[in-house]
Amino acid sequence: MNMLSFIQKLPIKWKITALSFGIVAFSLVMLGIVLLGYASDMKEDELRQQAIVSGQTVAQDADVQQALSTGADRDVVQRIAEQTRMINDNDYIVVLNMNRVRLSHPITQRIGTLYVEDDADAAFSEHLYTNKASHESGVTVRSFVPVIDDDREQVGVVVAGNVLPTLWELMYDFRHAAYLVALMIAVFGAWGSWMLAHHIKKQTFDMEPEELARVLMERKATFNAIHEGVIAIDGAERITVANEVAREMLNIQGNPEGKKVHHVLPDTRLPEIVQHEEAVYQKEIYIQNRLVLSNRIPIKMNGKTAGAVAIFQDKSEVDHLARELTGVQSFVDALRVQNHEYSNKMHTIAGLIQMDESKKALDYIFEVTSEENERTHLLKQRIHDDSITGLLLGKMNRGKELGYEVVLDSRCFFEQCPEGMTTHDVAVILGNLIDNSFDALESVERDDQRVNVLLFQDEYELVIEVSDTGSGIPEKVRNCLFERGVTTKGSEKERGIGMFLIQSIVERIDGHVEVHSELYEGTEITVVLPMGRGGYHEQSSIS
Repeated sequence: MNMLSFIQKLPIKWKITALSFGIVAFSLVMLGIVLLGYASDMKEDELRQQAIVSGQTVAQDADVQQALSTGADRDVVQRIAEQTRMINDNDYIVVLNMNRVRLSHPITQRIGTLYVEDDADAAFSEHLYTNKASHESGVTVRSFVPVIDDDREQVGVVVAGNVLPTLWELMYDFRHAAYLVALMIAVFGAWGSWMLAHHIKKQTFDMEPEELARVLMERKATFNAIHEGVIAIDGAERITVANEVAREMLNIQGNPEGKKVHHVLPDTRLPEIVQHEEAVYQKEIYIQNRLVLSNRIPIKMNGKTAGAVAIFQDKSEVDHLARELTGVQSFVDALRVQNHEYSNKMHTIAGLIQMDESKKALDYIFEVTSEENERTHLLKQRIHDDSITGLLLGKMNRGKELGYEVVLDSRCFFEQCPEGMTTHDVAVILGNLIDNSFDALESVERDDQRVNVLLFQDEYELVIEVSDTGSGIPEKVRNCLFERGVTTKGSEKERGIGMFLIQSIVERIDGHVEVHSELYEGTEITVVLPMGRGGYHEQSSIS
């Protein structure tokens, strides 16, 4: 138990080193066993051939054949057999006559005794063969060679044998090579195991497995706690992260992690980020037929793109919050303008009363009331959206306060938003264009300071056109007008976002923006938005 606890507490680098080196050592042992078996087989074949050669050498000797044929001079058989045995390094060579009597043997006491084993029967029928048998010294491999005289008659049998070496004896013979190989494998195996462990440790940011598990759990908890949807992919475009908000918002069934992103969400456009290696911020796109506001960022590892992550919000929630903020701001601006305007009107009425000009005061009141009612009634007839009506009234009052005339085109008509847009989008475009015209008029001095506004809609498109008699747009600004942060009003922090927002909305529904401007003459900006998604008309229906 103590050893198990000790192993569990070892750093991962040591565990990997020990495991990989253990695998190398085990493989070495298995290889050694296989090679030892192969060497044993080769040694057996060598001794088998050696026994056959020795047996044939003795059987083909003329003196041996003569002695076996005549039965005389048997000592020569022992002498030739022993000489051959020592020359060929056999363990024994035994010569038998046809009566199976030993005429030679390494142990002289056995000469003249009978060979009683039946494994020589085939040899006495002129067959040459080998076999293995147990011997008092171990297992032997033997050859049985018949002795044939010059008359083609068998006169005896030669049995030559060699004792097979044991595995320990084979290992002892290869001990020097085995020591060298074992040392080299041990050194390089330990070095390789350590380098592998070091590489793995580096790839895991020097963290232990329990630390990695904790970081993974914290990452999942963090992603699921984020209010925005998060989806990440790797370099092979497989989903690696999809938090609960993303699954619920995009109606993803089951666990998408590990699947190709285009099989689960074909319209995320995340693979484009991996391919182009460029981030896209605050982009409105449709995912699963749902409009979202998305940031898509490449994931970099060691200077290379290893994937991409998308963070997105439901655009309807963003629009709702924006409408609330815009509504509050518009309400504050309208109150401020009306307070100032009605204060001036009250002073005028009070002055006329003090001058005993009651009739003029009354006429003034009727004139002001009639003007306001007529303007409000006209807007309500032509603009069928209270938010846009309120925006236009507020801008007209703001223009009057600044000394600018805001003129609504008599062709104005608005009933509904194009597909894929909200009232807030229209308000963003219209409000920013009018505010830009106010800024352009601020830097010029002329009697005719005017802003012309056209908001017209038919069954094909919505046209928003705002022109002014202001300072115009410099050419260097005109070429990058729709980039974030570009402005003609200096470098204030809050400047340079209006035209960027307009362009984002227009691109989202495949609309079109035209800009015509002359320095110190004025600017006209026309936004054409298709009522249905899929493109815009090159020529406006009101031109």
